[in-house]
This record gives sequence, structure tokens and C-alpha cells, in this order.
Amino acid sequence: MSTASHPTAFSAAVAAVRASRHADAAAEKLLAQLTRKERLALLDGDLPFWQGLADMMTNGYNRAPLPMGRIDRLGIPGLLFSDGPRGVVMGHSTAFPVSMARGATWDVQLEERVGVAIGLEVRAQGGNFFGGVCINLPRHPAWGRVQETYGEDPILLGEFGAALTRGVQRNAMAVAKHYALNSMENARFTVDVTADEAALHEVYLAHFRRVVNEGVAGIMTAYNSVNGDWAGQNEHLMEGILRRMWGFDGVTVSDFLFGLRDAAASLRAGLDVEEPFRQQRAQHLPADLEEGRACWDDVDRAARRILRTQLRHYATREQAEPPIEVVFSAEHRALAREVAARGMVLLKNDPVGEVPLLPLRRDRLASLAVIGRLADLANTGDHGSSDVRAPEVITALQGMTEALPHTRITHVADDDPAAAAAAAAQADVAIVVAGYTAADEGEYLGSGTLADPALLQLFPPAGDDPVGQQFAAVTANPGDIPVNAVVGASSGGDRASLRLRPIDADIIRSVAVANPRTLVAIVTAGAVITEEWRQAVPAVLLAWYSGCEGGRALADVLLGDADAAGRLPYAIPTSEEHLPPFDRDATAITYDKWFGQRLLERDGHVPAFPLGFGLSYTSFTLSDLTFGAPDGDAFTATVTVTNTGPRDGRHVVQLYGRPTGIDAAADDFPARVLLGFAAVELPAGASAQVMVPASIRPLQRWTPDGFVLAAPTAVIEAASHAADPHGITAPTELQLT
Repeated sequence: MSTASHPTAFSAAVAAVRASRHADAAAEKLLAQLTRKERLALLDGDLPFWQGLADMMTNGYNRAPLPMGRIDRLGIPGLLFSDGPRGVVMGHSTAFPVSMARGATWDVQLEERVGVAIGLEVRAQGGNFFGGVCINLPRHPAWGRVQETYGEDPILLGEFGAALTRGVQRNAMAVAKHYALNSMENARFTVDVTADEAALHEVYLAHFRRVVNEGVAGIMTAYNSVNGDWAGQNEHLMEGILRRMWGFDGVTVSDFLFGLRDAAASLRAGLDVEEPFRQQRAQHLPADLEEGRACWDDVDRAARRILRTQLRHYATREQAEPPIEVVFSAEHRALAREVAARGMVLLKNDPVGEVPLLPLRRDRLASLAVIGRLADLANTGDHGSSDVRAPEVITALQGMTEALPHTRITHVADDDPAAAAAAAAQADVAIVVAGYTAADEGEYLGSGTLADPALLQLFPPAGDDPVGQQFAAVTANPGDIPVNAVVGASSGGDRASLRLRPIDADIIRSVAVANPRTLVAIVTAGAVITEEWRQAVPAVLLAWYSGCEGGRALADVLLGDADAAGRLPYAIPTSEEHLPPFDRDATAITYDKWFGQRLLERDGHVPAFPLGFGLSYTSFTLSDLTFGAPDGDAFTATVTVTNTGPRDGRHVVQLYGRPTGIDAAADDFPARVLLGFAAVELPAGASAQVMVPASIRPLQRWTPDGFVLAAPTAVIEAASHAADPHGITAPTELQLT
């Protein structure tokens, strides 16, 4: 954007918005100054398709901002896109732990700080539009991109998405994605997901509504179709629910390359911008307008939204320009370490002798065996569109070596149970680092995708463009196409198994036999079933894809420099049979309300670990639960938390509601729902009253007339996790009518 010394029509409009706080009039005035050609240019990317694709294939995905709708004549900056959500994909930015690891912190203030850091790094590198508020609900843990979202519960998703939005939007426009029902990776370009209105509103859209209420600037549509209409041209989702029902007044954008199938239909349905290049709209909209398949009123409607969103952002963002040195700064690396440590979930910590194995004591660690192929691998998640190219990644082995300079550390990387056991037998403690990489799960663009005629027809003709001619030549042999370079996709896709590799289980059991002081650190994003080896070891830690400072954070937790404070953002079952059906190659699927903790409870299956579970190095009790009357959809509960253990620690109070008289199976409504949560840090022996903000919306069900109460009253529980036998119940029921 031009400075004050070089005023433009756009800068004048921004000044008018700052003065009046009304963006509509300023947007209308700016729109009147645009030619019809310029108005059309707002509606898609600025780079010609084959030029943009060539840059991706040659230089890599999203190395610099991807411009959309820049109009230099009037100083309109356009939408300058950076992907996420692990951090800023552009340049060499700070790789934070994946969103699922951040969801495991149950700490929205911390997530807002992450958002501030990300927004600064976007802006410092020339961007203004961050497409990284991913809040899709993972109906099944095998979803390949489960790492990009925060958990299985709409409350958790909504609050974390809102927190990231608040932080980012101090410096960049935030974009929530993928709207809607996107939780299958391999079939994302072909699958039709059907869901009735009750499932949509109660479950799969609830968190999007929360982020819209927070003021998110943009919504990105999904690739899949919803109830028969592609999400990028689904009028019911965009104009019906998003705009008219929720009042969203930001900008809607497509997912990249394959996000719509008909230029005119997408415009009519309410999609404002086709991302990221001049593709279908540039090719087809002029003729569609000429021949009546599209209308200029819809062009102007989209243009107003695009202009208004930019004006509002530039009028309200932080005034100071961040220096480039903020990117991968010491402060942001320290934040990444704090977040990684806060999110690690201690699932098991049995005594070895008289005390639990963790935390480890430095003065009793003369030797340490670090086992596993992942222990010294820079493994921050998949290599898809969320991949952040941090200049340095601290591995588990590096973190432990740095933290224990006087300890003899032996590393066995090979898949060799005998060698692992031999090293463990000579050590005071053995750490097995096991789990997944980008080869096992992640964004997927198989070679068959680029040979699919239905998708190839979305690309403009090659013409005389040499890149287009080259691309056309190799589509007959799609294995020759460097698909990872095209859109950053990795080979993983949806997970084929929810368990560790058989060789990993063999190594764990062999090491545990050789050394009873064995702990397992699991690198994952989604649930891992551990039944075949968990009983062999005293300690299990969910370490996640933990970002550029993950190794140091792991050492912080294992050595007790930080409390084990993470809590599961989903339930972990004991068997795959207890989950919804999942076919990663399906072309059609129906989503109902049942998944995760609510499905396990409905069907009477005890999870291996319930939603919200996590051990601490200290202990806590809850008492004196009270709550106030609802104010609209919100109410506040108060509970006393006491640290009854020997050291300082952090606890997450979770508030659940049980609508009275509900039978989950008979009433098609969960018998227990998460309503809110709050965290507290307490010294040993201390108590504090904790206020827990909560919502009654999860206690409402959808009908043709809108939301109604599932029951007139609800039992309110304060707990440490779902179905906590040590949770407490308020002495009176919450009156909802």
C-alpha cells in the first residue's frame, strides 16, 4: 500500500474508514472508480496460470506472497496470500507445532500469541492474507491432514480458531478453512459428502460460526462436494448459511487450482475469489457475462466484499511495520518451544520402584539410550501446503544431548530390535521415539490426480506457453510430474493404519525387556492405538509434530523443567472397530453426528484415553462448582482448583453438560457435551477459584425452525477429562428455559 507521501485512491479510502469506522461507503466509492476489466481482475489471482504453475514447479510452493486482485492504478494491494497453519509457509519462517499439538495445550491465550507471531511474520515478508485457520472436524483419525486442525470437538475448534484469528488479524487478514465437511484427503477432489441439516449445524459448521462471530476476514471453501454441490460453488453453504444466516461480511476464496468447476456458477453461488492464479474465471467469465450465464451484479457484489475486507483490515491493523528480523526470531523460537512443551500429553507414568518414571532426574542419568529412526529426524509434519521451511529444527536427540551435557547418550536409528535392546541394557533410561512422517500421512496429490480428465479440463489450454506444452506432454505419464513441487503435496495421504509399524512395536517390547526404565515418545497428529505394546512400558508421552524447537521442548518435559500439561484434543479408542467407517478412496460418504468421544460413549466403549485426558507431575482436586444464569448463549462457571501434589503445575478445568433425560441412541443427541474450559497454574499446595467461560449452544439441537434446546435443564460437570470419575457436579441443574 502506498505511504502517505504518495496518496492513492485506496489510501484515501483507508483514511476515510479510520475516521468513520464504516467501510461500506468507502468500498462503494472505490468500486465506482474501477473499470469493468479491473473489477474482473479482483476475482482471481494476478499471475497467469502457466506462469504461476511454473514458479511453483521450479521454486517451490508459496515461497513469496501469491497476489490476487492487485490494482496498482488505484493503490489497491490485493490479497497477498501465505499458507499455514504450522506457521508462515513463505520464506524461512518459524515452524510452530502443528495445530493439533497446539489444541492439546487447551490454552487459547497461548494460541493467540502464536497468531500474533504468525501475523507479524506474514506482514514482514510482504503478505497480508493468511490462509491458515484450519478448523475442520476430523470425523476419523486416519484423515491425512488431521495435523492441521485442533481437535475433535466443535467447542475446542471454535475457540482455538477464534484465538488464532484474533492474533493474526493485528497484522494480516485471517482465513478459516476448509468450508465445509473436509476430512478425507485421498478422495478430496472427488468425494461427495452428504449430511443432514442437524449434523451440519450442530457439529460440522458450529466452529466456523464461532470464527465468523470473531470477525475472521476470509473463508476458504473445500475441494469436496457437499450434498451434491461442489463446496466452491455451493450457494446454500455460502449465501444461505454463511452470509444470510450468520451475517458473514468478509471474503470467500476457493482452494487452489481445483476449488471450483464452473466459473459462472461459483460467482452466482457467492464465491468471491478464485485462488491462486488467472485460471477458470479469466478463461470463461468474459464470455459468461456476454452470453448471460453470469451477471455484472454478482461481479460487483464480490468486488464490494473484496474491497471492504481489505479496507477494514488496513484501517484497523497495527500501525508499525515489523522488521524482517522478526521472522524466525529468538522470541518466536522461544514461543515455539513453550507451545511444544505445553502441548505434550503424558498418557502413562507408572512407578518404577517407588516413584513414577517421569520426570527424569539429571543427577541420576549417567547414561541414556535414544532409540528410533525418528529420534534425529527433522520431522515437523507433512510436506504439503502447510510445510514451513524453518532454517533449523531441533530434533529429539539434539534436545536431549543439549540438556544433558554430562550424560553419555547412545543413539540407535536402525530398525533393529536386538541393537536397540543392547543399547538400552547399558543405559539408565531408554527413550523410544516412534511414530509417523510425511510418508505416512499428509496432504495428498497422487500422480493419478494430474491425469484425471475432470481435473485437467479445469486448466486453460496450453496454447503457445512452453510450460503448458510441457505439462500437457507429461500428463500421459503422470509419474513424471513433480507433484510435490506443484502444490507442495506430500505422499502420505490418509493413514492406512492407526497403529505404529510392527517393527516399532517389536523395538518397544525388546527395549522394555532390556530396560524397565523405558519411555515411548509418539510422533503423530491423530490418535494412535497402543494396545499391543503399551502395557510393556511404564511411560508414554504424546510428543506430536512439535515444530522447530520440539527437541528442546521434549527435554523440558522429560526432565521436569516444564510440567506435563497437555491434554488430549480427542479420544483414543482401544480398537479401530469403535470408530466410524472410513474408506479413503470413497466417492460418496454420509457424515452423521457420531465420532470420537461421543460415539464411544453412545456405544458403551471405554476409550484407552478419553477426550481431555492427560497426566501431570503433580495432582489436583476440584471443588465448589457454581455457575451463573445464561446470558444469551453464554454463561460462566466457577470452580476451586487445588494443587495437592509436591510441585507446581498446570491444570485444565473442563466443563461438560448432560442434557436431562437424553438417551444418545434414541434421541440422536450426545448425552455429554463439552461446554467450555479454562487453565490455571498453581504452586504446590495452593488453591484458586477458576472462572470457566462456557456456551449453551452444544446443548441445542437443530430443527427446521432453527435451534431449540435439547432439554429444559442440564447437569453441569467440572472435570479433568470427559467421563471423569473424579469430576464434580454442580448442586443444581442449569435452567435453559
